[in-house]
Amino acid sequence: MCRAIKTLHNFSPPATDDEIRASSLQFVRKLSGFTRPSKENEAAFNRAVDDVTHAARHLLNSLVTNAPPRDRAVEAVKARVRSMKRFASAQAITTNHNHN
Repeated sequence: MCRAIKTLHNFSPPATDDEIRASSLQFVRKLSGFTRPSKENEAAFNRAVDDVTHAARHLLNSLVTNAPPRDRAVEAVKARVRSMKRFASAQAITTNHNHN
């Protein structure tokens, strides 16, 4: 899964329209392979972002859970810890590789 696309379901406060659009943009970028489409593809690209945003909002509004909402600040700390571990492991591998 694309790491730039964040989970948006079951947070307190709920995902904003901007967050949903940003995730939709990342999804369309991943599918199309374009960070920025050419002028020729711009309309189709933007329409896809709008369509995915609409579908994502509909999905988030339709989902049901009994789990308590996750706290954004707590989840951000967890993500930073995961990132530090991941990059520390990569750094250790690179360092060990360069010393051999």
